[in-house]
Amino acid sequence: MNLSLHLTENCNMDCAYCVHEKKQLRMSERVVDAAVDLAFSTGRSAGLCFFGGEPMLESGLIYRAIRRCMLKTIETGKPAFYKMTTNGTLLTERFLENVRAVKMGIGLSFEGLAQDTCRRFQDGAQSFDIVSEKAKLLLKYLPDSYAMMTIAPQAVPQYAESVKYLYQLGFKRITATIAYGKKVHWTDEHLDLLKMQMREIAAFYEAQFLKGEPFFFSPFDGKISDLIRGYNPSERCHLGFRQMPVAPDGSLYACTQFIGDPEYKLGDVFRGVNRERQNQLAARAATPESCKDCALQKRCTNSCGCTNRLETGNENLVSPLLCSYERMIIAMADETADRLLAADEQAFHKRFACNMPKNL
Repeated sequence: MNLSLHLTENCNMDCAYCVHEKKQLRMSERVVDAAVDLAFSTGRSAGLCFFGGEPMLESGLIYRAIRRCMLKTIETGKPAFYKMTTNGTLLTERFLENVRAVKMGIGLSFEGLAQDTCRRFQDGAQSFDIVSEKAKLLLKYLPDSYAMMTIAPQAVPQYAESVKYLYQLGFKRITATIAYGKKVHWTDEHLDLLKMQMREIAAFYEAQFLKGEPFFFSPFDGKISDLIRGYNPSERCHLGFRQMPVAPDGSLYACTQFIGDPEYKLGDVFRGVNRERQNQLAARAATPESCKDCALQKRCTNSCGCTNRLETGNENLVSPLLCSYERMIIAMADETADRLLAADEQAFHKRFACNMPKNL
């Protein structure tokens, strides 16, 4: 079973687009132990993703969870796999040495040259210099780590240069999305500029591909590979099944954005998963009613309840912003794919049919 442990609701940063309320609330050792036991209770392996807030504020709980997993692996014969999403500011060499030994996958929330536009410390201090040095340290120990960008309207002018910066820093895998929620305000002008920035990123992406030095950029790689393989983005969601969040109090929920909502509570780490409730959620229609007649519905993330709730307050209601953004990146990914296929058909099929990262 795969679980995301929300170790704390506290964070040492104050990102402009973050909608999560910071609280001095942490997961207890008892909940951590029970979560590990639950992860091993079913399936052929156990997967833990350390999340927050900022999970490095509770690095002791991360060590505790890993130690318990090692004991459970000896007991059950099942392997354990680890991931973490972090702002990077608290990473240390000692921590990275330790988690390298268990092959932890780490996603670094880092917006490159646009970092200080939205991602500052709670006292307003800039974070770019610190995170850029921590990024180098991370890549030294875990070179397959990936950068995670969340682009708010005010950061759009630096988007393309930030992608190039992250690539040149050493990240060969970059996930990117636009910021959603009540703290961001997109306009048509922002979206026009975003399209220009995406075209610049596409040109850089193509140039690196043709030089034999490609990198994973989620807005393009995801759309291109899904089309080739016939995947529907909704197949990745598996609400309440694939990766179940664990709140600090041990409650289990269907997805991160639903934490605290009793309608989406699926049990707790002490008594296990409410399978009946889980199956009820899974039976809900994946595609919102307003999207069913759209030609792009099977290529779009319209079924993401988290994003829909952030934007509209309703998991089944898609916002105009999401629709505009999805149409933009689908069109741009298709244009990019056409050019790459024409330039090197063999390399194109090798990359997009076979080489998709499995842990993104």
